[in-house]
Amino acid sequence: MKPEMMLYLWLGVIIVASVVEMATTQLVSIWFAVGGIGALIACTLGAPVLLQVVVFLFLAGVTLAFTRPFVRKKLTVKKTNTNADRYLGKTAVVTAEINNTLGTGQVDVLGSVWTARSADGAVIPAGRRVVVETIDGVKLIVRLKTD
Repeated sequence: MKPEMMLYLWLGVIIVASVVEMATTQLVSIWFAVGGIGALIACTLGAPVLLQVVVFLFLAGVTLAFTRPFVRKKLTVKKTNTNADRYLGKTAVVTAEINNTLGTGQVDVLGSVWTARSADGAVIPAGRRVVVETIDGVKLIVRLKTD
């Protein structure tokens, strides 16, 4: 391949990798841009194509090996538990009839009143005991308790 063609190839690799990197937030192609820069430098110094490819792969691999663990740790989103999790699995008392169609329903669980919806769509009358299955926003999703 002609040297000027390799020059354009490495420029293309750098540009594509940089554009992909700007379009994502996970740092998935920055290593290829670094490798491309190294290969471009080797190309301008007159290195053979095989050496350019080796420089590209080496720099991309080294950059990946040294930065990925650090980047991964920094980009990991930590889940923050809230005290709302304490309601899961607890028994609640229906204080206002739960009717998903009408969008009505309230339960009292651990002394707190929550808006509630039925997990299976069943209408649950006031006074019945239910079990909290999940939390969807500010609503508890409950199922009729079978004793």
